[in-house]
Amino acid sequence: MKRKRASDPEAWAEFCSEAKKDWLNLFHANRPLVCTGLSTCGISAKALDTRKALEDEFRDRGVETLSMGVGCLGLCYAEPLVYIKLPGKPNIVYGYVAPEVACALVEHLLEENKYAASDDDNIGKRAFGTIDLPELPDEPRGGLPSIWEHPMLKPQVRIALRNCGIIDPEKIEHYIARGGYLSLAKALDLAPEKVIEEVKASGLRGRGGAGFPTGMKWEFCRRAPGDEKYLICNADEGDPGAFMDRSILEGDPHAVIEGMLIAAHAIGSTKGYIYCRAEYPLALKRLYLALDQARDLDLLGEDVLGRGMDFDISIKEGAGAFVCGEETALMASIEGRRGMPRTRPPFPANSGLWGRPTNINNVETLSNLAAIIEKGGKWHASFGIGRSRGTKTLSLAGTVRRAGLIEVPLGTTLREIIFGIGGGIREERTCKGVLTGGPSGGCIPAVHLDIPVDYESLTEKGSIMGSGSMIIIDEGTCIVDLARFFLTFTQGESCGKCTPCRIGTRQMLAILEKISRGRAGMADLAKLEKLANAVRSGSLCGLGAGAPNPVLTALRYFRGEFESHILEKRCSALVCRDLISFSIDPERCKGCDLCRDVCPAGAITGEKKKAHAIDQSACIKCGACAKICPEKFRAVVKGAAQCD
Repeated sequence: MKRKRASDPEAWAEFCSEAKKDWLNLFHANRPLVCTGLSTCGISAKALDTRKALEDEFRDRGVETLSMGVGCLGLCYAEPLVYIKLPGKPNIVYGYVAPEVACALVEHLLEENKYAASDDDNIGKRAFGTIDLPELPDEPRGGLPSIWEHPMLKPQVRIALRNCGIIDPEKIEHYIARGGYLSLAKALDLAPEKVIEEVKASGLRGRGGAGFPTGMKWEFCRRAPGDEKYLICNADEGDPGAFMDRSILEGDPHAVIEGMLIAAHAIGSTKGYIYCRAEYPLALKRLYLALDQARDLDLLGEDVLGRGMDFDISIKEGAGAFVCGEETALMASIEGRRGMPRTRPPFPANSGLWGRPTNINNVETLSNLAAIIEKGGKWHASFGIGRSRGTKTLSLAGTVRRAGLIEVPLGTTLREIIFGIGGGIREERTCKGVLTGGPSGGCIPAVHLDIPVDYESLTEKGSIMGSGSMIIIDEGTCIVDLARFFLTFTQGESCGKCTPCRIGTRQMLAILEKISRGRAGMADLAKLEKLANAVRSGSLCGLGAGAPNPVLTALRYFRGEFESHILEKRCSALVCRDLISFSIDPERCKGCDLCRDVCPAGAITGEKKKAHAIDQSACIKCGACAKICPEKFRAVVKGAAQCD
């Protein structure tokens, strides 16, 4: 399809019409359409091999196919995900499609002509449903439910994720086919003040951490004196367990670009930056491509949409410093300086990048804007509760059954998220709690799972919304070890500029390590809590202020576990190495030598076909013996160490 520049209204209207027609024709072609989930989660599960295997299998049967790569639908636990549409047949989503399943799947569709799932049908059980779309109202379902009825997807309201998993993110035509850049045109017909009022009416708050009202932030920047103003998209997502921003950039980069254009019009900016960590190569690849496509169509650069607006975007690749997620450190990095925070005021809205007024928004915040302009602020505000309006993307990780990416109305309870959407805890284990907000968040115990997920409720329990990561834990998680893990992360990421963070986090970590080894006293516990409060109140930026939160909430809700480590030298979860031991039950051991062969320390002795034993003085507590011992024997026993 020949591209028409957006600066010519008639040609642009024709281009948009053709883009939608071509996108819809993919689903009505006389050849099979094979769509493969090609975000990082899918590719890491060998989705590229799966796509090739499916195409080869169809070709070997004399059937030529159309192929399309799509972003993440959110069902990351079931990757690789593929959607297959035969002419006149349903467009079916299949999960767990490893490359070796391709032959059976194609045979299932072409020879057996099966679509509905059945208990005795290995391929049919992988069919999750039909991916029907509003633009395709009369598509057949073949006896399958809609994918949107899937228990992980049904409770969701997808605004930021509206296109993820549905369009090819490397083709601007697909974004335009679903109404892309129409909101920009609508916004440019409005005065900047009207756009700001609409965003204020939506109740949209920053989705990157602090939750500051977006419209108010824009208003401050617009009113700030200065001829040159900057707009920055913060894509420096560094929380362990967080992948919301990455998934949006990989699955729908133009939603972020259109959001930046709308924001630029509102604040009066002509230059934008996307600050994205270099560890996101696929997101960066698609961003660079999307920016080139937008410039080619006069959607970026001079005279955007022929409306007299000038705005362009550059990408700054970050080196992976967690502290650069903080606004002032991020701006220092863009300027070519070391990424370190500075005191505020002045705030970025008045003096930011190169001393000019600057507005910084998160990826998810920006990806909401086109929908808000299209449907109105009141529509967006109809979701959520209290001061938390709209939806929030969340990454589910840890011991939950259905790990992945979701978007739910703010106010949805933790219980519904974990046990409804997430399917509960794996292996029928008991939920112990959930850590929200990443390394600056807090661990909320299972007794509080009925609280709503909103900014105020999480703060009240000692945690934060943060970027939206949720790590679910069960009884096999040691709270002391969890707190130590997150503090190790933040301590290592500290820029070292301020004393409370540089020295305080190191001292806190030393105490946690003493506790995990069973070498601490109760005085150490009191010192840990005192230090945590001092670091939180005295640190220069959010990294130091948030670093003690996992420790403080762990002490608030799980103090008994700390005390058992100190007083009883016992780790109830059997995680802390110095407080556990491995032994071999002579009644169960068959002398198969598997454990002896894998022991890296040579701590296991015994003759073939005779009971083996572990030398406790040589054992390094790696657990390799327990992992390899056959399930039918279970001869290796993990238990509490005998401490003096």
